[in-house]
Amino acid sequence: MVPGLKAGFELDARLEADSEPLMWLGLCELRIMNDRRWPWLLLVPQRQGVEEIHDMTPLDQAMLTFECNMVAQALKRATRCQKINTGALGNIVRQLHVHVIARNEGDPGWPGPVWGHGMREPYARADLHGFCEKVRAALQ
Repeated sequence: MVPGLKAGFELDARLEADSEPLMWLGLCELRIMNDRRWPWLLLVPQRQGVEEIHDMTPLDQAMLTFECNMVAQALKRATRCQKINTGALGNIVRQLHVHVIARNEGDPGWPGPVWGHGMREPYARADLHGFCEKVRAALQ
């Protein structure tokens, strides 16, 4: 079993294909969306069958809020962005996951949402590794 993985938990195949693991938090696995157009993180609570925040226990809801805030602050420090977008939509991927995205005026799609804007542009491996290290350092 992978360290930190909760028994019976399976990551949605689309989330696994579109993102790379970064680290384990208390409740969530933190992942990086593999799209270099935006610094984009995902928090995936390790709870099987949960689709909505209100489906979680009050303690898990509090922990998710704490982890989302911690990640948003770190992403803002790491990127010096103007705006952080946070959202849990789940219209396509039903498994609960929270997007935390750094935005700046003039980025692709500004001021609109990142979803549905153009084609995903995967990171070069070295750039992905560098971004991971910046986020890790900002979380310290």
